[in-house]
Amino acid sequence: MKFILIAHDKEGGLETRKATRPAHLAYWQAENGPRLAYGGPLLSAEGKPFGSMLVLEANSEEEARALFEADPYVAAGLFELVSISGFRTVFLNGALTE
Repeated sequence: MKFILIAHDKEGGLETRKATRPAHLAYWQAENGPRLAYGGPLLSAEGKPFGSMLVLEANSEEEARALFEADPYVAAGLFELVSISGFRTVFLNGALTE
């Protein structure tokens, strides 16, 4: 099952994000690449990151949460608000998938 994770940075989190980004990228590439369907930063109108969005393949919400909580961004205390929900793809590249 897919899970979507949306996390908003704490105020002033840009420096933490920059400092932790290499470890964050390495974590998702090396250890969990096959579990990560897609992801990236949430951007402000000015193009500055203020959070993250990931779509993960996991057997349960608990498993998705555990994968997310092992992310170096989480360990660095970057996020103030996190939402995790089941997710089903209905459209992919403009095509209906059902």
